[in-house]
Amino acid sequence: MPGTVLLLAASPTGRGCLVDAASVLPVLAAVAPSVLSGTDTANVVELADPLEPQAVLTRLRAAATAPGPFTVFLTGQLQLDRRQRLPHLALARTTAATVRYTGFPWHWIREEIRLRAPGSTAVVVDLHADAETWQHLATQPLTVGPGALLYGRIAPPPPRRAVASPTYMKSVATILRSGHRPPLAHLHQQALTRSSGEDPEAARRDIVLAVDPTQPTPPMQPPMRPVPGFRPAPPPASAPVPVFVPAPASPATPPPPPSDPHAEITAAVESGRHAEAAELAGRQEREALGAHGPGADEVVHWMEVRADLAMFAGDAELSCRIWLAVADVRLTAGQEPRAPGVEAAVDRAHHQWGRIDDSARARELGPALADLRLRVPGRRQGALDDVQRHLSRLQAQV
Repeated sequence: MPGTVLLLAASPTGRGCLVDAASVLPVLAAVAPSVLSGTDTANVVELADPLEPQAVLTRLRAAATAPGPFTVFLTGQLQLDRRQRLPHLALARTTAATVRYTGFPWHWIREEIRLRAPGSTAVVVDLHADAETWQHLATQPLTVGPGALLYGRIAPPPPRRAVASPTYMKSVATILRSGHRPPLAHLHQQALTRSSGEDPEAARRDIVLAVDPTQPTPPMQPPMRPVPGFRPAPPPASAPVPVFVPAPASPATPPPPPSDPHAEITAAVESGRHAEAAELAGRQEREALGAHGPGADEVVHWMEVRADLAMFAGDAELSCRIWLAVADVRLTAGQEPRAPGVEAAVDRAHHQWGRIDDSARARELGPALADLRLRVPGRRQGALDDVQRHLSRLQAQV
């Protein structure tokens, strides 16, 4: 099965730039697609210094829904939304004052890959953080979700008026240009070793990311368990110490792992069995409802899964209805209108509403969406006006 690769390099223009992110793209683009992906064939999508967060989201969403392995090579800088304290990938127009509107929220990455089968997604990053974000990451590690591999490094801001080089990602690209793609854990260690030759202080300074949910860890040995999403760099040595330690062989036959409903649902979607996938998700939602009660995070999660599944099945109306219900549940539970989960639910309801072919159904849902847009305007300017204009056109057709 062919793989999909997203090459994304982003950093602000002007004085706010911390890293020359786009300089790595020519080196990565010179690597054969099959080597980038680790598959026989692959489709590669390249984004260099994008301007709009919605454009990045569209490309990411399209790539993440493709079947087969998905690999993201991401180079850029992180900045913090000071209002909600959420990290964003800074884009070309991002400044410290506008990051909430011009940056790409990091949690959107988790949202777009959360339905993928565990182990089928890998994110390789070379990031620089401004001073405020760097302090934030000390207590709030960067993650990409429970089923995805994450490798790379995060560096603190360079000296004033200096622009850093993405030495880690350039090392990754240089290694891959040999035509051989080692396992990601090995590629990561080789890149750390190589880049430390150009930047000897990196091993002491950087946050090293090495998360592989498919790697077993030894039971009953807490000191050997990895810290998800965050690992300080090891002290300098001839080679960096691997972050993950494989589990020792056990003479006893381990019990079979519990079934993963997300993996079962993903397999059903990839084979076109949308009704079966929806039934599996509905069953999980009912079980969560019985165990935790209405409005619980577990229940909301499975509602969101069902909304995505309706979208994959081409049922825009059902997807819109579920996203509207998700937004209502979150607001009823006391979440703020600007909370990421609330904004995402309304944005997705809006997107699906615009794709409903049946005018009568769209007219039925329009007022509820307009009411939500009054409370949750979202990040895109003019979203409420867009709903009202489209609803006026629909009503004129009666």
